Amino acid sequence: MEIESLLKYLLPQEIFQYFDLIEIKEEGNNVLLLQLDEKSLKPSAHSDKELVSNGFDEPIRIQDFPLRDRAVYFIVRRRKWKDKKTGKIYTTQWDLTANGTSYSKGFAAFLKELLGSLPHK
Repeated sequence: MEIESLLKYLLPQEIFQYFDLIEIKEEGNNVLLLQLDEKSLKPSAHSDKELVSNGFDEPIRIQDFPLRDRAVYFIVRRRKWKDKKTGKIYTTQWDLTANGTSYSKGFAAFLKELLGSLPHK
């Protein structure tokens, strides 16, 4: 079994639906970073426009469930799309975090159930 196939059982489904796993790195002894780039799928909301890929937004860091005593963070880069005619930049808005947090939705729900509220960072 490939590592990406295994990770599909451990990580949120939308991660692999909309993002490609680029790299897995360790940060120190207790942090695991998974770099994810948005797939090259033009935003369906702007299908009437002639869009070309125009790099990525600044990455965001999303904390997910720990694995084997390591904190897990997704380093997510959303793709930017440029309208060839107007030069306007578009991105797709993904709903990956719990409102007002940098926690994945599943991890936030778990913490809220366990603690009664979400811890502040």
